[in-house]
Amino acid sequence: MKLHARIASHFLVIVNGAYLIHSQTISDPASLVNNFIGTTNGGHVFPGATLPHGMIKVGMDTDSPGNHAGYDADPVFNVTGFSQLHDDGTGGSIPLSNFKIFPFLECSTFEKCPTSIASRKILRNILPNGFPDDAASPGYFATNLSNAIRVELTSTRRTALHRYTFPAGTAAPRLLVDITDDGQMSSTDPEMTIDPTTARVVGGASFAGSFGPGRYNAFTCVDFKAEGYTLGAPTEYGVWLSNFPVRGSTNLLQTYYGFVSQMGALLTFSPAPAGGTTSILVRVGVSFISSAQACANAEEEIPDFDFEGVHAANRAQWNDVLSRIQVDSAGVDSTTVTLFYSSLYRTHISPADYTGENPKWNSTEPYFDSLYCNWDTYRTLYPLMSLHDPVTFSRIVRDGDPILGEFFVKFQQQAQALNVSSTDLYNALLADAEIQSPNWNLQGRQANLWKQLGYIPQDMFDAGGANTKQVSRTLEHSFNDFAISQVAKALGKTADAKKYLKRAGNFFNVWNPNITVPGSPNIVGMMQPRFANGTFNFTDPRHCSVHDPAMATCFLNAADRDGFYEGSPLVYVPQDTAKLIELQGGVESFITRLDFLFSQDYFDVTDEPSQQIPFMYHYANRPGLSTQRSRQVIAQSFNTSTNGLPGNDGAMGSYVAWYLLGMYPLPATNQVLLSSPYFPQVSFFNPLLNVTTTIVAKGFSGNPPDGTGGNVFVKSVTVDGKTYKSNCYLDWDVFTSGALIELTLSTDITNTCGAGTVALPPSISTGGYS
Repeated sequence: MKLHARIASHFLVIVNGAYLIHSQTISDPASLVNNFIGTTNGGHVFPGATLPHGMIKVGMDTDSPGNHAGYDADPVFNVTGFSQLHDDGTGGSIPLSNFKIFPFLECSTFEKCPTSIASRKILRNILPNGFPDDAASPGYFATNLSNAIRVELTSTRRTALHRYTFPAGTAAPRLLVDITDDGQMSSTDPEMTIDPTTARVVGGASFAGSFGPGRYNAFTCVDFKAEGYTLGAPTEYGVWLSNFPVRGSTNLLQTYYGFVSQMGALLTFSPAPAGGTTSILVRVGVSFISSAQACANAEEEIPDFDFEGVHAANRAQWNDVLSRIQVDSAGVDSTTVTLFYSSLYRTHISPADYTGENPKWNSTEPYFDSLYCNWDTYRTLYPLMSLHDPVTFSRIVRDGDPILGEFFVKFQQQAQALNVSSTDLYNALLADAEIQSPNWNLQGRQANLWKQLGYIPQDMFDAGGANTKQVSRTLEHSFNDFAISQVAKALGKTADAKKYLKRAGNFFNVWNPNITVPGSPNIVGMMQPRFANGTFNFTDPRHCSVHDPAMATCFLNAADRDGFYEGSPLVYVPQDTAKLIELQGGVESFITRLDFLFSQDYFDVTDEPSQQIPFMYHYANRPGLSTQRSRQVIAQSFNTSTNGLPGNDGAMGSYVAWYLLGMYPLPATNQVLLSSPYFPQVSFFNPLLNVTTTIVAKGFSGNPPDGTGGNVFVKSVTVDGKTYKSNCYLDWDVFTSGALIELTLSTDITNTCGAGTVALPPSISTGGYS
């Protein structure tokens, strides 16, 4: 696998009498991205070509059992095709992977081409270092197959452009279009037509959704053009069914297609007349409306089959968004720079802009899909977008209380200009909070019992969803109501703000003070499932950990009755950590419990509910411990290799980016927790506000490789030359005013948040959000 990197140079300037290290602007941050991080070992990272939030994600499909994003960097797995739609970092069933294209170097005859997905697979060329001969950068993917065919991919929003270069001497270059084989092999109702004159292939099918019930229809339109010569009409064409191409057929009605589940088109073209290599471009439009719209998308977005032009335009869009966060690389290992920009890059793969492509979305509003795991992404993904990409955020913000809250708390003054109605946004929040959806298991909340009892009881079945995850629902509903309270506060709706802030404290209703961890009697009190009569049930505190004696699943399971989902009874409450400290017996007990989570392997780096835990020491006035824990997490669990992620990518990209920036966000608030960055200087350009905010780490002397110790602990903070109120957090206004934030670093891990209660990060119970 091939990557190229460009590191900026540096110079000194004097601002207000202080020497600050400034980087020359990194104009091509795309060159610092490693697309292959996390493409093995369950990261499920998509390394192919896409635009920022593009619908098209064109990439390689392999026969790996972990091919949720199509690709696997392990060279033992075969290539099965190059499909147009993928997702990044998901679990569950394999999503999308629709409409594969596959090249054949030679078949003894047209009819003998091995067209089925199992028969046609082929290995990649292997480099001397043992890696597959693949290359990628933002907006581009390439591979050399073991038969010497070279494949290159790039994209626009709804159209992919492939280039297949056949070796010299190829007599009959052939290309296959696969209509039916998505990642789940789930297609029904296929349709397809081949134009024998132009070689255009149009078609589509119905496919199974990858997460949740229901099916979707997808359609494609495939055109071909040669580079360097006129391609002409195909010399052979036909429908293929499993391993049987039917020469001369142009549609499925001419074949006995009811007996097989795999089908598509096979075309043979004339090679380049000069006898050298033959390059054939394949333009693939996709639509969820119709094949006619797929053709219109392709013709509009890539009218001239200009591969280099499409690639350049794609890369320019990536550089525009990535360059909004600039880091100074002086004294920083190049792998850290790569880890940062690669993580930032992956935050812009999903969700995807499907605007104009939802047959059920009769609206001029933007429409985004692949909104996987909102219960994860609200924590770090959308707050990161607030810093540098609020316009895209404004187009996405149509779903999820904390996500709507994050947007409005940050951008209430700009909402109207961004075509986000504050009235509609607030009404959506209230509807979610007060009106129970008929199918609350899929959308909305279990609102009736929540309003009645202030928690979700374990013994009351409620029509519309599975009676599971009651404690997790209670904690999430509490945070949802907190987000609503902050929006109400911003809108001047005092009564609503008070009402929902009170409901945000309902997490207390599932706190059982009498539970201890077996073998650790000093770890007292935790969240537990509760019955409607107020008595508690019991879930082993070791649940959903490496110590769980039952080895219980932590994931979606309709029969799961433990009350938790993707988390354990050893949880945190971001909106009121001060109350959690009180419940756990005070500051020292709180620190002891946090230390216990790490020393006894209860901290689960693979799952997003654990993401804030390393930063929770801030609330105990020990930010140095947060700095060290968070840096140890990076050192132990994240790197730039193909297995450089500890679990599904999901929200891992934004998580790592925040840690490397030396911060952790508090969604739907005006605060961000502050540590020290991995760089002597970082800056954030907000194109909506047209301001740049810079953080300078004074005394920066590098990052300890194992995350332990070092000159990395924040001793003091100034904003625009004035001593700031806290060493532990920043208010949002420093990012709206274009402030200069200077952190003085030291080796003293005992540094505190500063003097006075205002120095501690806010919590509900201390009046911080009232």
